[in-house]
Amino acid sequence: MKTKSPFLQYIIDYMLTRQYSLRTIETYLKWITSFIHFHQKRHPASMGDNEVEVYLEHLVLKNNVAPSTQATALNSLAFLYKHIVKNELSLNLNFVRSKRQAKLPVVMTKDEVKLLMTKLTKRYYLIAGLMYGSGLRVMETVQLRVQDIDFDYKSIRVWNGKGNKHRIVTLANELIPALRNQIIQVDEYLKLDIKNDQFSGVWMPHALAKKYPSANKSLAWQYLFPSYKLSADPETGEIRRHHFHHTCVRKAVKVAVNAAGLTKQITPHTFRHSFATHLLQSGADIRTVQTQLGHSDVQTTQIYTHVLQQGANGVTSPLSRL
Repeated sequence: MKTKSPFLQYIIDYMLTRQYSLRTIETYLKWITSFIHFHQKRHPASMGDNEVEVYLEHLVLKNNVAPSTQATALNSLAFLYKHIVKNELSLNLNFVRSKRQAKLPVVMTKDEVKLLMTKLTKRYYLIAGLMYGSGLRVMETVQLRVQDIDFDYKSIRVWNGKGNKHRIVTLANELIPALRNQIIQVDEYLKLDIKNDQFSGVWMPHALAKKYPSANKSLAWQYLFPSYKLSADPETGEIRRHHFHHTCVRKAVKVAVNAAGLTKQITPHTFRHSFATHLLQSGADIRTVQTQLGHSDVQTTQIYTHVLQQGANGVTSPLSRL
């Protein structure tokens, strides 16, 4: 990742060396840059609590952002002042907080999931199957490594999910043949790559790269959904094979939705919503669903019980009693 601003480049380098994901770096940089531009490009070191409060209020009063968006902006600036400026923000910032209602999750019926998946190509079918069958987020899915699939215990290990949390989730029996075939394809890619003198192996966390210097060219560490092309590592410039980009999944799902003639606003995350709702519908207890989804707070998971309880499953319409 490169930028013309020495200050922003310092932030990028700082985060890369501390193993922040590229997506987190892009998000933080977006809000830090927005904050600087909002205050007429003043250096953050010359600003503090007051300027942050004004900016966060602007996001709500002028841009009408959602609570989660405002919280992300605050997290980005808290990082900036704690780690870069070295002058932490107050814990008692006083600003107008977003009260915009959170959207209810869009949930597909089982028939809609089945129909949609028939419209996906072979590789995207497997990705969608993991999102729906295991409740994975799209980034968690494309970042899976071969060794994360445990065929013996029919489970998937998710490392550094949202909030940097690890968890183990269920693996649908129906996906096992496709996963085994996918790993064979990954192995074929790897054999070709190793013949390339420029190939530096797959990206690995820095500590593990030092501890296991040859692991980056082992099958176990390769991404389960490798990119079709080799590319330069944004941090080092080394030639590697990255994983599928999450935007490709989004585009593939959009094409499939249109082909299926579905009118719901369906995105890759809708598979995860549907996983949680259908699990509850089948009798799973909410704590189990919370663990599978990796939610820290059960209240986050309870939104799916609302989906069930507020519809025909929970309330009988008076029209039905006429």
